[in-house]
This record gives sequence, C-alpha cells and structure tokens, in this order.
Amino acid sequence: MVFSSPLFLFCFLPVVLAGSWLFRIASFGKNGFLLAASLTFYAWGEVRWGGLLSVSIIANYGFGLWLARASAKRAVLGSAVALNLAALAAFKYGNFVVDNLNALLDLAKHGKVELSPIHLPIGISFFTFHAISYLVDVYRARLAPQKSLVDFALYISLFPQLVAGPIVRYHEIEAQLSTHEANLPEFAAGVRRFVIGLGKKVLVANTLALQADALFGVPTSSLTLSLAWLGATLYALQIYFDFSAYSDMAIGLGHLFGFRLPENFAYPYSATSVTEFWRRWHISLSRFFRDYVYLPLGGNRHGRMKTYRNLIIVFFLCGLWHGARWTFVVWGMYHGAFLVLERIGLSKLLERAPRILRHAYLLVVVVIGWVFFRADSLALAAGHLAAMFGSRAVAETPFRVAMYLRNDTLIALAVAVATAGPVIPFLAERRRALAASGSRWAAFVAAASEGAALGVTALVFAMSAAWLASGTYNPFIYFRF
Repeated sequence: MVFSSPLFLFCFLPVVLAGSWLFRIASFGKNGFLLAASLTFYAWGEVRWGGLLSVSIIANYGFGLWLARASAKRAVLGSAVALNLAALAAFKYGNFVVDNLNALLDLAKHGKVELSPIHLPIGISFFTFHAISYLVDVYRARLAPQKSLVDFALYISLFPQLVAGPIVRYHEIEAQLSTHEANLPEFAAGVRRFVIGLGKKVLVANTLALQADALFGVPTSSLTLSLAWLGATLYALQIYFDFSAYSDMAIGLGHLFGFRLPENFAYPYSATSVTEFWRRWHISLSRFFRDYVYLPLGGNRHGRMKTYRNLIIVFFLCGLWHGARWTFVVWGMYHGAFLVLERIGLSKLLERAPRILRHAYLLVVVVIGWVFFRADSLALAAGHLAAMFGSRAVAETPFRVAMYLRNDTLIALAVAVATAGPVIPFLAERRRALAASGSRWAAFVAAASEGAALGVTALVFAMSAAWLASGTYNPFIYFRF
C-alpha cells in the first residue's frame, strides 16, 4: 500500500484519522490503535513478513530493557546489533553473496552453491536502522529504555516512516509517543505538506520516470550523447522528486497525528560541493552513518589518512545499504572518492571559483553518479557513460531526443527544474520580510498568498487524484531499499 494510491488516500487514511480522533476523545488507547493501523499497513503488502517485523520489535524491546540493567553492556549491545544485521544481511544480501561466490567457484571450476531467490521484506533496512540507533543510544545512556511495548512497537512501526523513512532516532520522538496530538494549524500544515509530496510524486516524478526508464532501456550501442545525458538528467530529477516526495508525505502524515518527523531533504541540487550535497540529501541516513559508523571509527580525529579511510568505509556501506548490487557499491565509493578529493584540496580550489561553476561541478558529478545507481549492471553503466562522453560512435539510431520530450514530460521537466532549488522558501521569506516591515501591502500580500496556497493545494490534489484514477505507472524507488 503506497501513499500515492486510491486505497490509501480514500480508504485507509480516512479510517485511521477518524479512529485516531475517536481514541483521542476517549483519552486512552490511541497508541494501541495507531500501532494496529501501522501493522495493518505493513501486512497489507507484506503479510508473510509481518511476523519478522513483530519478532524484530519484541527482540529489540527486550534487548533495550536488558541493556539498562546488564553489567556486560558491550557484549549485550554487540549481540543485539549482530542479530539485527544478520537478519538484514540474510534477507538483503544472501543471494548477492551466493551469486558472487558462484562466480568465483566457476572460475575455479568448482560446483555451484544453490540458493533459492530470497524475497526482500519491504522496509527492512529502515526498521533495522531504527532498532540499532535505539539500542546504541540506550547503551550510551543517552536515553532510558522504553518500558511500554506498545509505545516501542509504535516507534519502530509508525506507518508514515515504516517502509521508506526518514530514519527517526528514538530521542527525536520519545516525548511525542505520549504527548502527540495534532491541533488544527498543525493538521492543516500536515495536509498541505502531504499534498505537496503527492503532487511531486504523481505529477512530476512519475511523468519523468516513464521517459527515464525508456531511455535507460535503449541499447547502449544506440545511445547518442544527447540521449544519454537526457536519460541521466531525467533520472536525477525523478529520484529526487520520488524520494523527497515520500519524505514530504511522511512528514505531512506525521503532522496529522501529532508527530514531528525530521526533515530528510534540503534542496540538495542547490549544493556547490559533494560534501554539501550529503548534508542535504537523505539527511537522516547521512546522520545515521555519521553517528554510528564514521564517528565510532574515529571520524577525523586521527589524522588525514584515517579520515579518508573512514569516509571510504562509510560510503562503501552507504552504497551497499541501497542494494545488493555492485552498481550501488560503485555509486557509494564514487561519492566517497569525491568527498576525499574535496578534503585533500579540491574544496579549496572550488572556493575560488564562481558559485555557478561550483554548482555546475556538483550537478555533473551527481548526475554521472546516478548512472551507476540506475543501471542494472556495471557493463550497462559503462556503456551509458561512454555514450555521455561521446566515446562510443553511433552510426545510425532510430532513437531521437524528440521521442522522449512529449508535452507532459516538458511540463514536468520545467516544474522539476524550477522547484528543485529553494524557490518556495525564498518566496516565503520575502513574504515574512514584507509582513515585518509594516507595509500597507503586508495584509493584502498575506491574504493573497494564503489564498493562492489553498488554491494550489486543492488543484494539485485534484490533478493527482485524477492521475491516480487512470491507474498508470506509480512505483516508489526507495521501497526497494
């Protein structure tokens, strides 16, 4: 059940909202109701793996209580983290390990290891990282373990962030578990944020995805330079609007139920370095790796070489976290390499360059990186990149750029380019500045902008609902991770 589906929008969400308000009036059981709704949400598409989520919740709840009173805390934490990672590795990387082992055995002329395809339980990467962050923070005495199994289970399985994040630290939501209550302004802000995300996903990301998928389906031997760059650019915008849309919808849904989930994107394509990009892209994942991998490895405290090593390790793991495929590993290492280069001295050179050149550098680096992320194999990625840099001669091809720039694609592309930067926050800041100035136009501008926002919200929702009614292409990229 995805957020951008009629089932969720017109059935599940209204029922859960109504039930939540009824339990709020009754002043008891609201967390139990939300927990039941969250488990139903998960089981709707993953009924056979609902037991795995339940086992993870109960086991980590017990580990948290044990950590609080254990004398050998390090051993308990190590066991708990190892079990969580073992489950993640078995489901997510079992086939990957066996496939690579069989490749080595084939070279050595040995027999193959047989392993049936393993289904990846949806959201396992996210709820595993939630559990690990909770246990580590209990171990560090940053917080007391949660004594209510219902509240802990709700933290792990809260449906807005269950299957694709953002990764919420327990301390960020601990107090809210007992006090969450949406007032009218917060509810209205949640509706608006959710609809913005819905429009980004349905009207922009899905439209771009159709042509991006088509271009990455073109044989690399038929790709011209312009086709290759168009495909990479469309995918770069698709993945940003797809994933940031999910985060917008998750944060908006959180507001509807009185939860404030952390921001996950801060206009990453407006960055001027790869280092800055990773402070703006998938922020909750970046912070997780910083706090639970990079800093425990020593961070930047033990000299330059160890700092570079730590960065490479973190981005190797970041790539592997995204999927059991060498393309993801290469994508992670590619970004790690640029972070190292910027620390070595590239960032100082960039500081001397005009902002527009620094911005162009970031966009080129990131778009090239997305080719590895999108391609199904390293060979296909290499072929696409060869076409992007004109090193592959294409004598004749039936594919033309105009074939992939239909009117709806051009409109979605224009909207994506215009809103990928902080245009809306800039306009909001200008409105606040005008209001603070005491200008006689302030009240008029405030009323007009509020009316325009309501009108745009209603229009976006109506257009998104109409698009969904057609039953066309509607995947979420990050559900795979």
